[in-house]
Amino acid sequence: MTELVLLVDAYLVDALPEIWFGAVMFALAMYVVLDGFDFGIGMLYATRDDEREKETLLTAFGPVWDANEVWVVAFGTMLLAAFPRVYSRVLADHYLLALGFVLALLFRGLGPEMREQRDDERWKRYWDYSFIGGSFLAPLLFGTLAGRWIFDAPTLSLPALLTGVGLVTVSVATGAAFLTAKTRPRLASDLRTYGIVATLVYLIGVVALLTTVVVTDAGGAAETVLSLPVGAIVLLSVVAGGGGSVLALRGKYRAWLVSALGLPALLSLLVALLLYPTIYPPTGLTVREAVVSPLALNLVTILGFPALLLVLWYFKFLYGVFSGPIEGEGYKS
Repeated sequence: MTELVLLVDAYLVDALPEIWFGAVMFALAMYVVLDGFDFGIGMLYATRDDEREKETLLTAFGPVWDANEVWVVAFGTMLLAAFPRVYSRVLADHYLLALGFVLALLFRGLGPEMREQRDDERWKRYWDYSFIGGSFLAPLLFGTLAGRWIFDAPTLSLPALLTGVGLVTVSVATGAAFLTAKTRPRLASDLRTYGIVATLVYLIGVVALLTTVVVTDAGGAAETVLSLPVGAIVLLSVVAGGGGSVLALRGKYRAWLVSALGLPALLSLLVALLLYPTIYPPTGLTVREAVVSPLALNLVTILGFPALLLVLWYFKFLYGVFSGPIEGEGYKS
């Protein structure tokens, strides 16, 4: 029994680089899923003219959107802690996109707060533009940065831009699904159309992106794209997108939400497959080459994983409290 424990312990220690790679990708997935629907709500806000409907959209994600941004901080912190060489290269090589992303988050956050400071139509319209623009630019820039990172491609290349557009469209899809599960039937029926269209555009975009990667062998990823796991992810995405659209048309909005959230989760899994074992394709740096020293890795493991579990517990509690539909100007208790 002691020998078995020692063997398992030795295996886990040896696998820590891969475990931390998985943890970093998990944080990325949580951010893309949770803040993704926040971005989608911000973009769908542009379709509303009625002030009460605008307030309903802001109320829908008001209690959770600040918390959702914790995951981009967790992603950056975990990347820095476990793979500092990758962290420094990502920021150094893509600093304009990273800066633009942070500024987009800033203006998105200022919009809803500042529009409430004056009861003036022009003032509110200005900050609505800030909110909508930030909600559109943040996923576009973040996705484009990811495309450059994964495919070692220029900013204005097809792989980078299609990745950015893909994150925008999947955000609209998840935002619409979240809102339909929270709002009254008339508004939900209107919003689901945007979600279904966004889902279709997203799926077409994924196929176009992967086809482009195969044709151009961007970042040397063609072989991975043609592998069975990637094919399975594409198939599951089609099933989730198509099945979710059917659920939406039948008015089963909570089931649609679950299905829609599967799309960015599968997208994040695709990113993980494309980045392993070469975590930074522009330099050919692998996971085991990029990881910190064993002593430092053991230390961040001891300190980091309990903190991650605590964050997960908090999110379970938060979404449990605000799991119901919107009633009036707040959530139904």
